Amino acid sequence: MTRFARALLVVLAVGAAGASVPARAQFAVFDAQNYAENVLQAARQLQQINNQIQGLQNQVLMLENMARNLASLDVSQLDSMVSALTQVGGLMNQAQSIGFSVGASQAAFNQLFPQQYGASVTVPQLVADARQRWQAAREAFGQTMTVQAQVAQNVQADTATLSSLVTASQGAVGNLQAQQAVAQLVALSVKQQLQVQDLMAAQYRATALEHARQAETEEAARAAYDRFLGTDSAYTAQ
Repeated sequence: MTRFARALLVVLAVGAAGASVPARAQFAVFDAQNYAENVLQAARQLQQINNQIQGLQNQVLMLENMARNLASLDVSQLDSMVSALTQVGGLMNQAQSIGFSVGASQAAFNQLFPQQYGASVTVPQLVADARQRWQAAREAFGQTMTVQAQVAQNVQADTATLSSLVTASQGAVGNLQAQQAVAQLVALSVKQQLQVQDLMAAQYRATALEHARQAETEEAARAAYDRFLGTDSAYTAQ
């Protein structure tokens, strides 16, 4: 082998050795533990981001629930209930002769039903008073029937009201709507109870007036009998 050939081989060997050194150096620089820690840290950061996203979603859901709970019910039957009670109250206020005012009723009762008649009472006065008492009793029974008719109409209307409120209660999307629907159902029950109380008051008034009229008839008959007989000195034997 010539000198030139040997020199060429040396140069090639050195070049090959120089080319292989960086490969070994690159492989030696790679750190698996550091790489694993970096991956773990990235995973943790990704989990934190996911938690933040979930938190935002929960807040949105909470706001939506709050909006539903605060939503107002779009069905209201209170005006119709008040109107129905006003109608019944108006009929009760139409009571004649003896109404439902404490002071006025007491005065009218004493006038229509005196405890007793004096000796100076006349037969026409007894007849007029008896007719006035009969008219008062008749009016009381007539008013009772009118109140009964109005209450019956209101009860028929309450069927549709009840159906509307139950439907609204079942379809409530939040606590406020459910509470408002229940409150109106309670109001409907109270309204019906008040109607029954008015009806009972009208009925009891009519019954009381009739009983008082019958009792006063006995007093009027006694006065008429005394008037017919006169005093002990009315007849003098000849």
